[in-house]
Amino acid sequence: MCPWGRCPLVEDSFSRLGSQSNVYGLAALAGPGPGPGGLLAAALKGKVLLFRYLQLRPRLRPLAREMQFTYIPVPAAFLQLRLPPARGEGNLGGPGWILEVPGWILGFPGGFLGFPGGFWGSRVDCWGSRVFLGVPDRPSPVPVDAEIVSIDSFPKSPPQRGLVVGITFIKDSGDKPSPFLNIYCDYEPGCEFDLDSVAQSCLNLELRFTPFQLCHAQVRVGEHLETVFLLSGNDPAIHLYRENPGSHQFEEQPIQLLFPELQDIPSTALWLDVCSLPVSGRRLSALGCQSGFVRAALVDEGTRAVLQTWSVQQDGPISTVLLFPLPTGEKEDPEGSWSLLVSSALEAAVVYRNLLHQGLSDPVSLPGSRGSDSVLCAKVTDVDFDGAAEILLGTYGQELLCYKYSGSGALGRFRPLWARRFPSPLLALEPLDLTGDGLRELAVVCLGGLHVLQVRPATHSTTTFTKFTKFTKFTKFRVTKFTKFTNSQNSESQNSQIPKFTNSQNSESLNPQNSQIHKIQNH
Repeated sequence: MCPWGRCPLVEDSFSRLGSQSNVYGLAALAGPGPGPGGLLAAALKGKVLLFRYLQLRPRLRPLAREMQFTYIPVPAAFLQLRLPPARGEGNLGGPGWILEVPGWILGFPGGFLGFPGGFWGSRVDCWGSRVFLGVPDRPSPVPVDAEIVSIDSFPKSPPQRGLVVGITFIKDSGDKPSPFLNIYCDYEPGCEFDLDSVAQSCLNLELRFTPFQLCHAQVRVGEHLETVFLLSGNDPAIHLYRENPGSHQFEEQPIQLLFPELQDIPSTALWLDVCSLPVSGRRLSALGCQSGFVRAALVDEGTRAVLQTWSVQQDGPISTVLLFPLPTGEKEDPEGSWSLLVSSALEAAVVYRNLLHQGLSDPVSLPGSRGSDSVLCAKVTDVDFDGAAEILLGTYGQELLCYKYSGSGALGRFRPLWARRFPSPLLALEPLDLTGDGLRELAVVCLGGLHVLQVRPATHSTTTFTKFTKFTKFTKFRVTKFTKFTNSQNSESQNSQIPKFTNSQNSESLNPQNSQIHKIQNH
């Protein structure tokens, strides 16, 4: 039995989704600057939830609302619309009438015709009649069903600006399922990060394969960095979607042009992770497949040459692969500490430490990770704000598990830190600063909806006071050095303008018993 501790996180907000999500249904939403971010949570039945914190005096308030992304069908239903009485000169006698058909709306007089895909409300002037159309709760539905498979978002790499959102879904029109990839991006100046405008600027791409994970990666092209979409399919292959600078449209390009290590995979890739090593100009890539196949590769970003590959075969489908660095000592190579976390549907989660030196030959199991059913999601982030990242595992057994690495390099070990139970299985995790205070919240998508966790106030106060204490000690050392300097200057010259501090004054001003922060802590 693993000695799990108490979780330092408390739930701050919960938002219910219209239907259940999946392991690819959560994406971080970046803004134009370093301010607070947001979240996009996708439900299977074609709806996307936007979650943010807004500054409503006297405190921050969580806000969750449905985003209407174009060209994503919703389940068929009748749409109710009311027309107010027509006003203005020359109207043709009253508000007219409306014929309601699923996916179609016909209104006369006034000349309004609604096509499948919906409308957002407008003012129509024709034949001298002015008709005001109301804004419905949602677009007019299309008589088809669609299920969202995956969602992802990223800000463009400088010098370009703008927010890009990608959504894959499968449309079932009764004949056969049709998969699509929608890419949303607004090029209108001033609207590049306006999500409502971005959601209406869509590039619709029909796919010839069933989509799985949609993610993004940065790649160096010449002297600039570029961010591209990577989409795994059941072909099986990894597909690359890159923006054409001439036409300002995303288009599919051969994967071997930028990511030669991601070609020739034996099974459908369920998870993919790519990390750059900027010091050496190289990158690490890792993928886990439905057959249990795991592969990692080291690539030279300048020449696109694959320098080394490692592979291993596990028993069950791979749910997550994550690349991350372990804590290192002062004399150890930081790039040599990169490790690979692999979670499986049937086996315990393992970490392959020091990937560049040992490859996939020395797995270290995370204790207790097999006792909470299958691991569905994972993240590596600093939860307790001590500067070292922890491993978070979300399980089908409704538990969130946290592991801490003790030691440095190959001599350390992973120990259970804490566990937290949820009312339903965990599907996705995303650490993100949602409030703009510099501390990351943790978003958790379960079958029931979206949970947002924050650090406990007591833990946050202790962490802040510890940092302040270290700063005070450092300040005391600097003032002591300055005092010795001024005393020596005063002994040499009586006319010196540098003020002379006494040791008694220093001890009185820097004594923590008399400091305000100490009084607050005791209180």
